[in-house]
Amino acid sequence: MRQLSQDEIDTFFKNRPADSANNLEPKATPFDFRRPDRIPKSQLRAIRFLHENFVRNLASSLTAYLRAYLSGNLVSVEQIPYTTFLEGLPPQTCMVPLTLLPFGGNALLEINPSLIYPILELLLGGKDTSAKADRELTEMERHLLDRLFRLIAHDLEETWKGVADVEFKLDSVETGRPLIRTLGPTEAVVAIGMEFHIDDAAGMINLAMPSITIKSMVQKFDQQWTAGQSDSSEAEQRRVLKLVRRATVEVEPQLASTLSVKDLLALEVGSVVVLDHTVNRPVMGLANRRVKFDGEVVCSGAHRAFLIEGMEAPE
Repeated sequence: MRQLSQDEIDTFFKNRPADSANNLEPKATPFDFRRPDRIPKSQLRAIRFLHENFVRNLASSLTAYLRAYLSGNLVSVEQIPYTTFLEGLPPQTCMVPLTLLPFGGNALLEINPSLIYPILELLLGGKDTSAKADRELTEMERHLLDRLFRLIAHDLEETWKGVADVEFKLDSVETGRPLIRTLGPTEAVVAIGMEFHIDDAAGMINLAMPSITIKSMVQKFDQQWTAGQSDSSEAEQRRVLKLVRRATVEVEPQLASTLSVKDLLALEVGSVVVLDHTVNRPVMGLANRRVKFDGEVVCSGAHRAFLIEGMEAPE
């Protein structure tokens, strides 16, 4: 093995690419000093548990308010910049700023158009939950939504009561992302996404709360909230039952038959259609399009009636 001279060593380093030495140096990780303190994951889990209860309570309240069955589930709870939250919303949507008293922070509540227009249809006496529109809200629709948002704010206050005595005070209903400037663009928020269903319609209700404000309200989290899910109390069950008693459910016995197009065209007054149902086979009873009962069609005075002989076990 030959030993290099000093001139050869100097020549080697002189001809070496300039960026090869830089590649050996560790790269610095950028840090954004404008980011507020983040909420610990344990407290985020507690906030998730808190809003799982909120979704259940809100679904019951809206079912009674709209007189139509509504279900919901919590989709996500995450800590993101306020601009990221806004970018995830539709361009034309329905939003209302919330003031968190007495803490002084500002939150934002949003309902997607895919959910807001079916809700307006029900509030105005219609039944077409597939209603969709791409337009500004009218003054009357804003008035109707004001009461809806107040109901949601009331359930939020009840949900947070065990953690902090906070009032969710509503401002005016707005449409469109550019109109809302309640928080700084780089401010960290806890974004809570909830999905609700009304018949075939589905949409999101989103809530953004400032992380810095939540940090001042969560001193009771470690004492009163755990990441687990507890059973509802007897008082909560009575409250839910009281709310849903006023809701209506569509019950229909189902007798079906299949016909060829030829036989269908041949039907006339007096024709007898034989059903695909044997005499001894029970008739299915549907509640809101789901099979819940077994029974038979009978007479009750001057009306047809459905005699329940069996019930489907709940899921």
